[in-house]
Amino acid sequence: MLSAPQITVVGSYATGLTMKVQRLPSTGETLLGTGYRVDYGGKGSNQAVGCARLGAKVSFVAKIGKDSFGKMALGLFRDEGIDVAHVGQTADAPTGVGFIIVEAASGHNCITIDPGANELLTAADISQSKAAFASPALVLTQLEIPVVAAEAALVRGRAQGAITILNPAPVRPLPPSVLRMVDVLTPNEAEATVLAGRSPSAVIEPVQVAQELIRRGVKQVVMTLGEKGALIVTSVSSVHVPAISVSAVDTTGAGDAFNAGLATALACGATLEAAVQFAVVIGGLAVTTEGVIPSLPHRREIVQFYRHQGLTPPNWFAPDLAGGS
Repeated sequence: MLSAPQITVVGSYATGLTMKVQRLPSTGETLLGTGYRVDYGGKGSNQAVGCARLGAKVSFVAKIGKDSFGKMALGLFRDEGIDVAHVGQTADAPTGVGFIIVEAASGHNCITIDPGANELLTAADISQSKAAFASPALVLTQLEIPVVAAEAALVRGRAQGAITILNPAPVRPLPPSVLRMVDVLTPNEAEATVLAGRSPSAVIEPVQVAQELIRRGVKQVVMTLGEKGALIVTSVSSVHVPAISVSAVDTTGAGDAFNAGLATALACGATLEAAVQFAVVIGGLAVTTEGVIPSLPHRREIVQFYRHQGLTPPNWFAPDLAGGS
């Protein structure tokens, strides 16, 4: 990259407590697990780290507890070169936690989250984080924080002329006032269906769902389709971008890696289609490694992937990679 793009991520941090099982449990069932570990987590944090590893200059706006997990979080952000000036600590709630169960054979997972301090992030916190919004190329947020905080981030980003991305997870109904602030919405199929006002189990073509979201105010939809890749829908077109072929080990961080790749590419000036093609690579590489933070690829891994495929890395990504980390 000729210069590091400025990205502001507003979102969650949660410590991840993970174990593996032979199969995911049924309701009321107790299973024995293995490989218990404590990891860094939270969609906002994961996406901030992902962007930083891809070469972006990242400011993270978040709220954590004044506890050992909060201390862990600050250590991670500093190690990854993320600006922590706007990561607030509170004694009023613990740092968020997530419980993750991974099916050993398939890599599929179930996740539950106690947001903790994340629930205390407010629109006022966003307003007070002036330096984080001074000149971002892109603002990225999710819904593991209160909707009012995510909306404030989108409004602030739009006012500064930044590209705004909302990863609507965990999904919840959103008013048109929020959707109108979104340049790129990145739901999976189930999340898109809920946002469109349909039942999560409704059978409806992904393109139709995305078009409904655009009618509700979103500029563009990038719907993740898991092993099928991603779908780009605008007011005038739809394009399917296939996934790369990999052997999945752990899918836990795939969505966050995808969003980090998309955000970094767009912040570097890539077209939406080129950015999604890049994001599919980042998300695909992430599922080949266990754990979320360990799975978020560094620039050198991406360059190696392109070269092994006989491809040239995107021109906006490549110039300074010879010595890149």
